[in-house]
Amino acid sequence: MKKDIANRDDIILLINTFYEKVKKDQLIGYIFNDVAKVNWEKHMPVMYDFWENVIFFTGTYTGNPMTAHKQLHQKTPLNSEHFQEWIKLFTQTVDGLFEGDKAELTKQRAISIATVMQIKIVHGHEYILS
Repeated sequence: MKKDIANRDDIILLINTFYEKVKKDQLIGYIFNDVAKVNWEKHMPVMYDFWENVIFFTGTYTGNPMTAHKQLHQKTPLNSEHFQEWIKLFTQTVDGLFEGDKAELTKQRAISIATVMQIKIVHGHEYILS
């Protein structure tokens, strides 16, 4: 039986495993490797803080991911397929490593974040009306 996501070490494992898949992915890998030219040494601690905050509400992340992704969209158009691939890889990574309430919450939050980004970036909507 797999364990649930319980602490920062689990987040580090999740994010490292996920980005190893992303770097090699045929659909979205080039965005990170060739377009954004991600400095992984700098980027990974930011992602650890981001996801630790998303999952455990630690307040460790203070950046603005929407701005970074809008700037990336200007360099290379992001589309729905890119976001769907990101969601697929992320949820597969969570499922491969963990199970439990926090794992489910993490997948739900990832889907929500990706969906909002897709709506705002790909579809150009600044506000979502319900």
